[in-house]
Amino acid sequence: MKALRVAAGAAVHLALALSLTACRRGPAEPTAVDTRTDGCASCRMAVSDARFAAQLASPGEEPRFFDDLGCLRDHLSGKPRLPRGTVAFVSDHRTRQWVRASGAVFTRREALATPMSSHLVAHADAASRDADAAAAGGAPLTAAELFGPEGPPDGTP
Repeated sequence: MKALRVAAGAAVHLALALSLTACRRGPAEPTAVDTRTDGCASCRMAVSDARFAAQLASPGEEPRFFDDLGCLRDHLSGKPRLPRGTVAFVSDHRTRQWVRASGAVFTRREALATPMSSHLVAHADAASRDADAAAAGGAPLTAAELFGPEGPPDGTP
């Protein structure tokens, strides 16, 4: 009987800990994209290739995915009302790792086919871009050139 009470108490504590973790409002972090089920928040097409994906992550909310950097750019150009702490993440085209868009290196290469024909790719840094044959010969862009002078959201008010 005592063992049952101890086990029940442990289960209650575990459930409480899990619910607090699920509801925490820490800094926005990127979420893995599921190319089988996630759709673009802008054009509604499937996010079919993680190398070109982007996302807006907000504390306590589901991420909004984009299938092409052009879709993220177009969405942000509409000046949507974003929750406090929203961060734009882009996929490094070569490594498929999420990086903050505000610090990423962008390239436009007209010969590169992208999901929505923006011809844009992102990389974590110049070294990753230089190691990616798909970006070779492309024109480098800064985040401000791509997203405007305010740049992409980076979690600051």
